[in-house]
Amino acid sequence: MQVDVVTAVHASHAAFLPAAWGSLLAQSHTRWRWLVQIDGPSDEVRAVLNACAATEDPRVLVASHGTYEGPAITRNVALGRGSAPLVQNVDADDELETDALAVLATALDTHPDAGYAVGYARDLMADGTLVDHPLPVPSGTLPRGVLPRTWKAGPAEYRVPVHPAGVMWRRPLLLALGGWSALRGMEDTGALMAASAAAEGVLVDAPTLRYRRHAAQRSKQTSKFAGGGAQIALIRERTAVLSSLPPWKHAFSDFP
Repeated sequence: MQVDVVTAVHASHAAFLPAAWGSLLAQSHTRWRWLVQIDGPSDEVRAVLNACAATEDPRVLVASHGTYEGPAITRNVALGRGSAPLVQNVDADDELETDALAVLATALDTHPDAGYAVGYARDLMADGTLVDHPLPVPSGTLPRGVLPRTWKAGPAEYRVPVHPAGVMWRRPLLLALGGWSALRGMEDTGALMAASAAAEGVLVDAPTLRYRRHAAQRSKQTSKFAGGGAQIALIRERTAVLSSLPPWKHAFSDFP
């Protein structure tokens, strides 16, 4: 099945794109398109993509919108450019494991009621070392609501049950949720928790994402933003509403 791989990127992360591109070239599943959406000035990003020959591949579609809008809006613009039944996010500074697209697409094919699939994420350290992390949920079917219930979001402890940046989505579900959530630094988490509240998913027993650890990560940036608690409350309220609705699949006759 065709997969649209969505990457939002700005100039400061352009240098990581050749590694992300290399991980796509290495995929055992070859029916993909890479929708690169540039946030802000595009010259540096385009130069890097040209230098690594990514733009010579007809499966690579690059666009820019000229202004700084952040990752959620940028991904959603890329989502609007696509049409494939499956959508895979990969951040500009991360990499996909070689069989990531294959195992996630297969998981959705063999679990027709699942609206999303996710695998294990391994931290990619500066020296190339890969660090595994145990998850609090077992592999296999993820029943509706299990991720919000196991999400630890208290002031003393914060942990998302699975890594939200490497999810493969059924396009209709992602569209029904409004794409990635309009949240600051929690756009992945907001979308994933809403998806879990609306539909069951599947966790594959394999690593699918290499999450690069580096000093320029957005998650390491500090600011005076004081709305984090309100964002968590909003996600909780949204998931409660979605959990009270009928199963998502039953509401859409064209669910694949």
